[in-house]
Amino acid sequence: MLEVKDLKSRYGRIEVLHGISMEVREGEIVSLIGSNGAGKTTFLRALSGVQPVFGGAIRWQGKDISRVAAHMRSRLGIAQVPEGRQVFSPLSVEDNLKLGAWARRDNEVAADMENIYRMFPVLAEKRNIPAGSLSGGQQQMLAVGRALMTKPKLLLLDEPSMGLAPLLVDQILNSVAGLPKLGVTVLLVEQNATAALAISSRAYVLETGKIILSGEASSLANDARVTEAYLGL
Repeated sequence: MLEVKDLKSRYGRIEVLHGISMEVREGEIVSLIGSNGAGKTTFLRALSGVQPVFGGAIRWQGKDISRVAAHMRSRLGIAQVPEGRQVFSPLSVEDNLKLGAWARRDNEVAADMENIYRMFPVLAEKRNIPAGSLSGGQQQMLAVGRALMTKPKLLLLDEPSMGLAPLLVDQILNSVAGLPKLGVTVLLVEQNATAALAISSRAYVLETGKIILSGEASSLANDARVTEAYLGL
């Protein structure tokens, strides 16, 4: 579904992604783990089109989209849940979800919104209140729901556990784990390596803008280099 070859990106003159290569196959949950400053968010932003690239290629279903605008990538089926949620605070929960579907021209928007409410019942209870009044965990659920309202084929999920209580982390990641059954492939960026590897089929480890390890998630979870650096064992 997604193939990245030797991808490079920079801020000004400072290169932050040094030739990343990876792939995501349809129906997978693939994790990208690494410490703060490794380049994880920059990589997701490059995939969604909001961060320029100056080298390498991003192939989506066999076609190079490296120079395709972000809004067109969204229409191709790539959706990103940004770090820090970034909900539209003054708007209601329901209006946030509707904005996720603004480019759609099908007749399934209302049904998909009800599916989001079933996935996250608390959003249904609070559908008419401003998104800014939600708790951090509820805002994360809303951000995921808003992205799913684009009807994506690939969901780019950036640090969904950041700042959340363990119970909420479990709830959100359990929902993410079920997305492939709904036809949504997931690329998950997460500092909580234990949680990420537990729901992933494969994973990559990013360090200072380079992939240093990759493989089956279960194998990486038992790799001494990963357990020492990222699992605290």
